[in-house]
Amino acid sequence: MFSAPVRSRTHTLPLTGHAHASAIAAYRRGKPVTAGQFAHDVMQVADSLPRAGHILNVCGDRYRFTVVLCAAIVRGQLTLLPPTTTPNVIKALREFARDAYYVSDDPALRLELPRFELPRESAMGQASPQLPQVAADRIVAYVFTSGSTGTPQPHAKHWGTLVLNVRNEAARLGAGPGHAVLGTVPPQHMYGLESTVLMPLASGAAITAERLYYPADIDAAIAQLPAPRIVFTTPFHLRAWIESGATSRPELIVSATAPLSVGLARAAEEATGAELHEIYGCTEAGQVASRRTTAGAEWRLLDGLRMTHDAERAVVSGGHVDVPTALQDVIEPLGEGRFLLHGRTADMVNIAGKRNSLGYLNHQLTSIPGVADGVFFLPTEPGEDDATRLTALAVAPGLTASQVLAALRERIDPAFMPRPLVLVDALPRALTGKLPREALLALVRGAGTPQS
Repeated sequence: MFSAPVRSRTHTLPLTGHAHASAIAAYRRGKPVTAGQFAHDVMQVADSLPRAGHILNVCGDRYRFTVVLCAAIVRGQLTLLPPTTTPNVIKALREFARDAYYVSDDPALRLELPRFELPRESAMGQASPQLPQVAADRIVAYVFTSGSTGTPQPHAKHWGTLVLNVRNEAARLGAGPGHAVLGTVPPQHMYGLESTVLMPLASGAAITAERLYYPADIDAAIAQLPAPRIVFTTPFHLRAWIESGATSRPELIVSATAPLSVGLARAAEEATGAELHEIYGCTEAGQVASRRTTAGAEWRLLDGLRMTHDAERAVVSGGHVDVPTALQDVIEPLGEGRFLLHGRTADMVNIAGKRNSLGYLNHQLTSIPGVADGVFFLPTEPGEDDATRLTALAVAPGLTASQVLAALRERIDPAFMPRPLVLVDALPRALTGKLPREALLALVRGAGTPQS
């Protein structure tokens, strides 16, 4: 009733990998939700959705997000998943999909799109509804990244490749029926979508509704669930949890979105008794490889993937990767699907588990009316796992720093807001147009009191 094998993208695939209606599909506040109840909730929401082609799903409750995602698939609607919901991104989404509307479980959230109120949840009737199969070659979502021009770039995600991706992840991690999956990452981002929504959904594991953030919440959530439990997190959240004196003992911890130091990985394993694994990937290609951090520096490609080098970049293809994709990192191939990762390319920054390009941030800064020139940069060489803050310099005659920051808040995610923003008369550009980092630092030091 609930499961079917993956064969090829020309076949249909199930919405859930749970074998029967009584299987546990989720936990909400520690209480189990059966696959039958999940199917009921999906069909109830699907029947109520308005006629449209695109839906922006900003539900914070991970279970509710999953129900709405599957309901949209049932109705043939495409889910839009941008990296943030700042006004300029919402404007771009309206241009991309003019019929888009949004759903949220936060009554206070308001976006410049039509809002649809979800129906009140109801108990399941006597019979479990049958969830439809989904064509493997069907696009079910668009995940957006930020291009260097500032316009969100859509990446189509097919149901078949998503399922293949997360089933390979489940096989690599040994996840499946009986596992409870927790996460500190939101379901709207690619890592959260793959690992805390689609992976448990496809493998028969159980989703947990809460998005955990504070260390005490992580400990409490783990303690109220039966073993085995998997926590998907980031180095930023992991460090805060471990340094707070983690008391819970999950069976597996998985980290992604930024480099993880061996020291922090070892401390996490010693504190919790769990194995810690890392996942490497990107929005465009999905998950690419994994490693157990304390066992060595080598990464191993997921099954079916190949890695080649095109000029100075590594390119991943095969398996669930529809189109050969260049990776934005410095990679040293070792053969037989193994490689070393030597860090991000210079233009990419990771802050608190979020990734962006300096080119995109610079474009947003210089697009503000009245800003003649500007630049974002990292003021220090970030240590592993540090919560790095960006600095920005702007040439903006007639504007105050507060006015520039207010305009930036309308354009970029809060994680990338500069601390500080310094107004200057001119940027120290070389004849080539480049901005030497040392000259930027000297300019910030000479400015005295930060203007932010």
